[in-house]
Amino acid sequence: MQTRNSTDLPPVATEYNGKDRNAFLFGWNPQAELWNGRLAMIGFLAYLLWDIAGFSVVRDILHLVSY
Repeated sequence: MQTRNSTDLPPVATEYNGKDRNAFLFGWNPQAELWNGRLAMIGFLAYLLWDIAGFSVVRDILHLVSY
């Protein structure tokens, strides 16, 4: 039986269906879903920061509709 030091990290899971998990591949594939989620999180965070700064698109639209 092989022993490992506590500082040894496990090998990184680099493959998903035989392809690199972080590869930017074009088309309908699992990697596209990962990138879509990452970019959506960045966009959501950017909108939250924009809203906190006082430039809310949703608030402006609701303000215009209320007239």
